[in-house]
Parts: sequence; structure tokens; C-alpha cells
Amino acid sequence: MAIILYICANHCLKNMSEVFIREVKTTAEIKEFVQFPMDLYKDNPYYVPSFIKDEINVWNKNENPALQYSLAKQFLAYKNGKIAGRIAAIINRKEQKELGITKVRFGWIDFIDDREVSKALMDMVINFAKHHQISKIEGPMGFTNLDKAGMLTFGFEKIATMIGIYNHAYYPQHIEALGLTKEKEWVEFEMNFPKILPPKVEKFSSLIAEKYKLRVLHFKSKEEILPYVKPMFKLLDKTYNTLSTYTPITEEQIKTYKEKFFPLIAKNYVICVVDEHDELVSFAVTMPSYSKALQKSKGKLFPFGWWHFLQAEKKNDRANFYLIGIHPEYQRRGVTAIIFKEIFVRFNKMGIDFAETNPELEENKSVQVLWQDYNPVNHKRRRTYSMEI
Repeated sequence: MAIILYICANHCLKNMSEVFIREVKTTAEIKEFVQFPMDLYKDNPYYVPSFIKDEINVWNKNENPALQYSLAKQFLAYKNGKIAGRIAAIINRKEQKELGITKVRFGWIDFIDDREVSKALMDMVINFAKHHQISKIEGPMGFTNLDKAGMLTFGFEKIATMIGIYNHAYYPQHIEALGLTKEKEWVEFEMNFPKILPPKVEKFSSLIAEKYKLRVLHFKSKEEILPYVKPMFKLLDKTYNTLSTYTPITEEQIKTYKEKFFPLIAKNYVICVVDEHDELVSFAVTMPSYSKALQKSKGKLFPFGWWHFLQAEKKNDRANFYLIGIHPEYQRRGVTAIIFKEIFVRFNKMGIDFAETNPELEENKSVQVLWQDYNPVNHKRRRTYSMEI
């Protein structure tokens, strides 16, 4: 049986073979919390680190708007005098108020292959939930539906994307042994992008554009994209608000995500379709794969990490789909043919051979049907786990 001691200072560590849990309090501990998975996966060729600065800012109320309406605690597990795991417990009050969903989210979960450590971490989440009189826990997930979510259960030998969680194969084994069960399932697809446009797409793209008086915007610079950032997020709301657990995106979140991701966007990877009144009806944000750039830079843009990202933008045979939105009124009118024709033209010019989708809820068939003409391969699966306590 694991012996778990909750501590607040280093001098409390006595029996090094026991598992100790400490709540993260100081700036130094936050850095250790962020650094732990990078140490755990330092020799793993499939793990892709997050930006260290962004991960630190997640826990800063001035940088993360979700902390304005959420309660969060982070914990570090120690064994044999070393950090052996981490976890965060989160209560999203906005989710409670707007959706009537009361649960403790757990995320940022990483641990060595030791059942005592994983149990000690999960016990902290359970105790946190009980303290706040909440009877359900679910994770891994972040503060909101725009954060990373889902523990990898299939595809461990595929390189992670910039916004996908990577974990060892033993993670789900530990979680299931602790009594947690599947809550939500996500799927990801990989496509060998065609060199010849499918006749179906070629045929309908022009017809649909003419019928509904739609046109594709061609941006000459990244700055020209800025006026469309807010409309994109608003369109995301309209696209996905029928999905379970979806909460509207706040103005603060729009600002935060724009500041976080806009520097990485390349103008040729953003497709916007507008109607005759210049209203946005559909968009797709893709990016060159930055996975290897993040690995080489070790999660840092400076002093030299930026060079790897610049090279990834200039020369890359792989792209990732990050966001796609279609106004409900156009979702069954063939507008995707316009988007994919444009993506096809641009990807071929840039030498993109492979494309990978963002994690999509298994229930979200309306998005998955978008890839059906490109022989998609379901190469990764992930899920959140839950427990009633």
C-alpha cells in the first residue's frame, strides 16, 4: 500500500521510499511542475514539449483568463528524493453556472511507472473534490474546451502535435486500475495529401461559390488576418455549441489565444471564405508541423529556438489542421469543397505531403466527414476518464 504524506516544505522529507505529495506554491515549484514531463520524456522521440513560458503563464491570473472563474491546485509527487509525478485539480465555475456541470477536472498529469505514485496523485484530486463537496472527477483536461484534453490510448509511436497530449502507454493502465472509466473519446486522422484534386471537390467548389456568392480571401500579410481573428472564434461558437460540455469563448480567451498562437500562424495556411456582404461563413487554420521544431528548441523560442520554427515554416512536408469553423447555415451546402480546393492548391505549392487533424470528439461526425475524400487513417485515439466518488 502506498504511504502518502502531504507536505509543504523540503525538510519534511524523511523516508525517501515513501510517496510524498506537495502542493505547488512557489515560483520555483511551478517551474519544477512545468519541467517534470520534459525530464520524464527526454529520450522519447515522440514527445513534443510545450512552450515553457506558456506553461508557466497558465498558472498566472494575469495571463490566464480562465483563472478568473476557476479554482485550481497543482501537486507534485516525490519518491526516493526525486519528483516522480505531477497533477492539477480544477473547478471551472463558469461550466457550473452555464452548463450545470459540477465536476473536478484533473490535468497536467504525468508520473513514473509506479502504481503508488499514480494512486497518490489521484487521491489528491479525489480529496480535493470531496473537500469541495463535488462527486465527480474527470480528466485529463484543462480549464476550458480550448485546452489540451484526452489521455493517449493508441498511437504511442506517432510524434505528437503541438496541441496534443503525449503520454506513455502505461498511463491509461494505471488510471483504469484505479477505477476510472471512459468518459469521452477523441480521434485523430492522418492523410497522405493527394497530388490530384478529387473530381468531386473540383466539380462542386466552383458551383457552390457561384450559387451562394462566396469567395476566398487571399491575405498579403499576417496583419491582414487580424480583423478576422475575433469572427473566427465567434464562428467556432456557432459551429460547436451543440456538442456536449461546450462553453462559449470569452473575450478574454480570444485575446489570450490570439497572443499565444498568432505569432506561429503563416498567412498561406489560413483559409477564410466570406459571403457577398464580406461576412465570414467558413475558415480553416492550418499550420506547418512545429513538432520537430519544438523538440529541437526544447520548448524555448529564445535564444535560438525561433530559428527552428522559421525553418519549419519555410520547408516542411507536413501540416496540421488546428481550427475549422463553418456557419451552421452552410454546413450542408458543400462549402467545405471551397476550403479543400484552396488548401489543395496551397499545400501542393508548399510541398505538403501529409496532413494531420486536430483531436476531434468521436461523436463529432460533422467534422470527421470533412476528411472522407482523402482516405484518412485513424492513427491516434485519446480519452478522458471519470469517476463518481
